[in-house]
Amino acid sequence: MSVLGPVREIHEKLRREVFRALVEAQDAGSSVLQSRADVARHFRIPTYEVRRIECEGVDKEWPPL
Repeated sequence: MSVLGPVREIHEKLRREVFRALVEAQDAGSSVLQSRADVARHFRIPTYEVRRIECEGVDKEWPPL
């Protein structure tokens, strides 16, 4: 178990979709915290998973960065 919670296997394709939705929500004016909560609710995953995906997407410079 990591600091962000238990690891749950989410395929890269879905992780990239989550990341794209997160970036698009923030680009549209949503706050970081609100966008994380909205994306987590939409994809039915915990917010700590969204945060983990967000870090991975930034580190790997996934589009739409």
